[in-house]
Amino acid sequence: MPWTKKEYPNSLKNFMAPVRNKAIDIANALLAEGNEEQRAIAIATAKAEEWASNRGIKIRKANT
Repeated sequence: MPWTKKEYPNSLKNFMAPVRNKAIDIANALLAEGNEEQRAIAIATAKAEEWASNRGIKIRKANT
């Protein structure tokens, strides 16, 4: 199932929007290549974190 900015895996809820959106894009591309959902989420999360870190973008929302 492809994810959207409004409907995405629960594991991405604490990410800042740019990082979450990047992870969604990556995960959807991995799904299109035939990867399983859990694997796509794991890879996309790691790659989105790396992407944000390389650009100095805040990764996660502050804990409240």
